[in-house]
Amino acid sequence: GEIFGLLGPNGAGKTTTIRMMSTTLPISAGDVLIGGHSVQNNPAAVRRLIGVCPQELALYPELSALDNLVFFGRMEGLTRAEAVKRAKEILELLGLENRIRDRVSKFSGGMKRRVNLAISLMGSPELLFLDEPTVGVDPQSRNHIFNTIEKLRDEGMTVLYTTHYMEEADRLCDRIAIMDNGKVVALDTPHNLKA
Repeated sequence: GEIFGLLGPNGAGKTTTIRMMSTTLPISAGDVLIGGHSVQNNPAAVRRLIGVCPQELALYPELSALDNLVFFGRMEGLTRAEAVKRAKEILELLGLENRIRDRVSKFSGGMKRRVNLAISLMGSPELLFLDEPTVGVDPQSRNHIFNTIEKLRDEGMTVLYTTHYMEEADRLCDRIAIMDNGKVVALDTPHNLKA
């Protein structure tokens, strides 16, 4: 139920950290426990608990928003009917309910980012990794993304949010770890860090 921020400049190690935690990059030393499961020893159990919204858009532009979500929902093990129902709920949450049948190739950059976020929610994760989800996003989409993240937190989801924008971390995060050169150089609440 916390939004935890990883704040730092480009190249600080934020994305690398998320890739290790989400089991897509081998850990060279140590381990990470998510929901009591070791990323090293039980990556399948970890993957069942997490959702990942990468920096790069992971969409099929020729498919509709709905079809993109249904495709990824089916990959999560949902039936077609479950995937359609879940996709419609998530697209409404993100303010895209009027565009569900439109091809993603026709969407603005901000709308594509919202669909990217929606895909990461299809498996109903307990822990959501958001890797700079507002890069290149218009103010309206940015607000939709912020409101969605806050709503997910209020419903009990835990979010790890990376950004290099201090104002985003300040608005959203309960605690922030400031990273530089692969190391955490400070960790506290936004209020205490500013003080």
